[in-house]
Amino acid sequence: MAATVQDRTGPSSDRIWLASYPPGTPAEIPPLAYESIGDALVHYCQKYADRPAFISMGKALSFRELEAQSARIGAWLQSRGLVKGDRVAVMMPNILQNPVTVYGILRAGFTVVNVNPLYTPRELEHQLNDSGAKVLFVLENFAHTVQQAIGRTGVKDVVVCSMGDMLGLKGLVVNVIVRKVKKLVPAWSLPGHHPFSSVMAKAAGLTLGDKTVARTDIAFLQYTGGTTGVSKGAMLTHANLLSNMEQMGLWLETAFLGRQRPERMVFLCALPLYHIFALTVNSLAGLLTGATNILIANPRDIPALVKDMATYRVNVFPGLNTLFNALMNNPDFQKIDFSNLALTFGGGMSVQRPVAERWHKMTGCPIAEGYGLSETSPVATANRLDATEFTGTIGMPIPSTYVDIRDDDGRSLPVGDVGEICIRGPQVMAGYWQRPDETARAMTADGFFRTGDIGFMDERGLVKIVDRKKDMILVSGFNVFPNEVEEVAMTMPGILECAAIGIPDEHSGEAVKLFVVRRDADLTEAAVKAHCADNLTNYKRPRYIEFRNELPKSNVGKILRRELRP
Repeated sequence: MAATVQDRTGPSSDRIWLASYPPGTPAEIPPLAYESIGDALVHYCQKYADRPAFISMGKALSFRELEAQSARIGAWLQSRGLVKGDRVAVMMPNILQNPVTVYGILRAGFTVVNVNPLYTPRELEHQLNDSGAKVLFVLENFAHTVQQAIGRTGVKDVVVCSMGDMLGLKGLVVNVIVRKVKKLVPAWSLPGHHPFSSVMAKAAGLTLGDKTVARTDIAFLQYTGGTTGVSKGAMLTHANLLSNMEQMGLWLETAFLGRQRPERMVFLCALPLYHIFALTVNSLAGLLTGATNILIANPRDIPALVKDMATYRVNVFPGLNTLFNALMNNPDFQKIDFSNLALTFGGGMSVQRPVAERWHKMTGCPIAEGYGLSETSPVATANRLDATEFTGTIGMPIPSTYVDIRDDDGRSLPVGDVGEICIRGPQVMAGYWQRPDETARAMTADGFFRTGDIGFMDERGLVKIVDRKKDMILVSGFNVFPNEVEEVAMTMPGILECAAIGIPDEHSGEAVKLFVVRRDADLTEAAVKAHCADNLTNYKRPRYIEFRNELPKSNVGKILRRELRP
């Protein structure tokens, strides 16, 4: 339980946000009921045994099966001679093998290292070596990347799975289509690897040994995107994740204030499970609530995603701005019956007001924006889930969480003043893996995590981000925040997506450049500049406009401004 901040006059000292909490929502989460995520898994798998926990490509995996299959993975890993705390890497998209493997690793007393399957060999090599991973689970589609990096790492065992491994007879057809028809599996060679199906068969005769896992043990090394330098592993303990799971559980209940709560909720899991957002908000929150997660292996295939949304009566949809935007531009999406959609939860990047307003009009469900980072497991703030309109803020601190706005010298700022958003709570990481210097820079003496995001808190306790420190543009001594420029531009019907950056300028130091993806092919540079001139003061207006067919994005769909910089 977080302690009250002493001798400070900032917004966290009197927790002004509590007055804005939904009725009945406690200020603190209760004491944790479980010692580990594995203990929680066993409990909820018994409680919801016959319900489907995950559905992938039409194949359901029940909670009972999730418990049994994850025990097999855990037992096999123990048989490989690993010791408690050893790291096991998982390089898979959203397929059934992902949660089975991840929960198996945790139950066996090991640490999960989530790996983006789209990493280059260089990025993969860094993460495997930095984490010291001993075992790697990978989907065969990405085995060619592993082949190029594995010889320069300390990985001893590689387990290779196929898309159809857990789909029964249908899996044979799926594998033929993936390998032969769509040709999505480049040639690879990993001598001595273990096929996933063989691992599961061998593990049938093994028993999961009792490994005492403490709440302070590291459950995940969740690597940051490396936007502030080399990619670092945030050490997330079992207590961190269990706390955020409880925080999300309490907050999720507020989505059903004044309405009938579904007997069994259905979550759409379109964001990748190797990303902290989906890991907690989909997988762990789904475990807690007995929900079914519909796994989307390729969210970039919008027509297929829309088809899945139409098939399953989704109640909870965690997503991000670019995904919402892409869906609304699909004609079939507009035909879906959204009457069961109780919650759309936006995170990962700022949700733009024009996108939120269009989503609300199209689906009848407002977007509730939240905020967090890998270092905060991730959720730290969220809007009320019973809200009837988009607030344009990232909401208020969730139970047991403190947010303080501080200046460059670490002093708390009054309500309304802009400064760095700092967070303290049971979900804040234990530090960066083997980087005490980075940990010291990120954490304050009184236990707050410095997010690097700039924002302010209003009198209701709602937090508004104005931007990342590193993304701020300095024009003739004036600060320009890219989010503001982009949000104004996005109100133009002819713009599909945009991104603003600062570029060197001999007269003003920096000037604003706006990259635009057209919705209307006839949109001109003059029209965009005129629109911005009508809505932005002079120094904030884009001086340069560049039209592109697409913008660079992370695998989660977040627009990467850094890749647009010269």
